Amino acid sequence: MEALTVVAAPASAQIAWLARHGVVTDEIALDFDHGFRMAERLVEEGHLGSDVLPDLRVIDSVFDEMTRDESPERWTAAALISDPGWSRARASARRVLAREGVDASALPDISVVR
Repeated sequence: MEALTVVAAPASAQIAWLARHGVVTDEIALDFDHGFRMAERLVEEGHLGSDVLPDLRVIDSVFDEMTRDESPERWTAAALISDPGWSRARASARRVLAREGVDASALPDISVVR
């Protein structure tokens, strides 16, 4: 849910989060991917409702499409504001958080190992 909270955040909050933690934009998608790999199991175990899977798959598909695009501009801080893929991922993430009743008002802290 923490990774999804970052995906759902407004672009300005995402940009501030990236700067605060000294990470690049694709870290948002990478963190989501780590959690997404466990989604079906979390549904099976009752930790997530099955109705969230379609939206999680949309986010995964959007990030996959962006990864296949040769343009590095999609992975810039500016893209968080203007890229339609980021907007679609953000909207889907917000729907999941709303369905799960998750308070997404504060972005999580992360530890970065360098």
